Amino acid sequence: MNPEKCVGSYHPKWFGLALQALVVLSRDGIGTCPSAELAKMLQSEATLLRRILSLLAKGGILETREGRDGGYRLRREPNSITLAEVFSVLQVTDPLCSGIRETAGNHAFGQEMNAVFREVTGEMDRAILQVLEGYTIGQIAGRAGCFVSVGDR
Repeated sequence: MNPEKCVGSYHPKWFGLALQALVVLSRDGIGTCPSAELAKMLQSEATLLRRILSLLAKGGILETREGRDGGYRLRREPNSITLAEVFSVLQVTDPLCSGIRETAGNHAFGQEMNAVFREVTGEMDRAILQVLEGYTIGQIAGRAGCFVSVGDR
């Protein structure tokens, strides 16, 4: 994980949308799925979802197919993709971390506090990744009770 994770540029909402899209794509028989169809299933803005899926493709989690049967599909087995990997690929901004660090000023006391905040938020980032490392897309898909099946698209 990037030690300066708290200065990332992507919204935490992206992580939730990415996980949902990956769960949809992990289902047997889904093959490839166009971003517009995924966006409809997730009730999300298609342009935003395409930006997220593009990052996942660049990060080696998804592959893209062009043409009539084109769309996105998982590059690997769902049980081999950890939530920590998805989180790291998206470089999610943690609003708590950035909020804490923004409160310290440039004066001497603020600089001291910023050093302490850097240590604390670094520990927070490591703890988040440790928790996310314990879950895979396959596990999350298996736990998702109510799901739109491929035939309902």
